[in-house]
Amino acid sequence: MNKKAKQAMKTTLWQPDFESDACGMGFIAQIDGKASHLLVERALTMLTRMNHRGGTGAEPETGDGAGILLALPDEFFRKIAK
Repeated sequence: MNKKAKQAMKTTLWQPDFESDACGMGFIAQIDGKASHLLVERALTMLTRMNHRGGTGAEPETGDGAGILLALPDEFFRKIAK
């Protein structure tokens, strides 16, 4: 096990026993609750770095895909939906 993995075991909840070759997820948030275009840019960057079979089109018949979830204010959404 490399140095980074050993450090992760000491300082996080990560355990190598739970590793598997399967789909993953990422989480990024703006903890102060303010709208941020940078947050969206970072989420999209994270998404493009994930090698996901749905995201790469490796299985075109599956619908599990990949994407990001955003909270859009109701007033804003109503304006752009017209």
